[in-house]
Amino acid sequence: MNFWQIWNMNFGFFGIQFSFGLQQSNMSAIYKYLGADEASLPMLWLAGPVTGLLVQPIIGAVSDGTWSPRFGRRKPFFLIGALIASVALVLMPFSTTIFMAASLLWILDAANNIAMEPYRAFVADRLPKEQHSIGFLMQSFFTGLGITLANFTPAILVSLGMLAISDKFENGIPTYTYWAFFIGAFASVATILLTVLTTKEIPPTAEEFELLKEKKKTPVVKRTFVEIKEAFTNMPLTMKQLIPVKFFTWYAMFCY
Repeated sequence: MNFWQIWNMNFGFFGIQFSFGLQQSNMSAIYKYLGADEASLPMLWLAGPVTGLLVQPIIGAVSDGTWSPRFGRRKPFFLIGALIASVALVLMPFSTTIFMAASLLWILDAANNIAMEPYRAFVADRLPKEQHSIGFLMQSFFTGLGITLANFTPAILVSLGMLAISDKFENGIPTYTYWAFFIGAFASVATILLTVLTTKEIPPTAEEFELLKEKKKTPVVKRTFVEIKEAFTNMPLTMKQLIPVKFFTWYAMFCY
């Protein structure tokens, strides 16, 4: 694939990470506008990492065993995740209680993880091994760009004179937060659609297709957890060593 094909293939990652950036930079403030005290913020935030811990391996295993001649293997998860995330983003600023905001955060984080995990596999599926590095590098670029723009969007809206910093709705949440989340909802769906419409998935070979048919004879729940267990058993030693590093830094970030 050439540079622009790889760009289009990864462009949807921008929308997913824009959504993640909005929740990371705004949720503490939203909780406080709704009356939460500082001591409760880490507990309210834990919905995110716990959801990712559970959803990502399950969705990854399910998407591995999926193939549709019309929709592909990974694309259905991109679209479902993006659509659910966009609804949660639109509703989030209208939260009237801490419970409502925390519930929407759980849904938003689950939806982003539904889209994100198959997206990582999409690069490995679609690109030859010699292009994996540039494929994942492009994902990293869109990760940084999405999160950075999400953090700056409220400030940009105010600095351009489009909104006043003092404008607030009845629940105390500033107007610029509403518009930032609306922009995020649009970005989540629009960027994923661009990827879906411009990048085709490679159909499984006859051998892979037979293997998929064989797997479908096992109930989906059992098959999913067996595959997760096998993945943990067979993963390289380096990945196993990285588990506690990643786990504790991610946990610590949300507590902080």
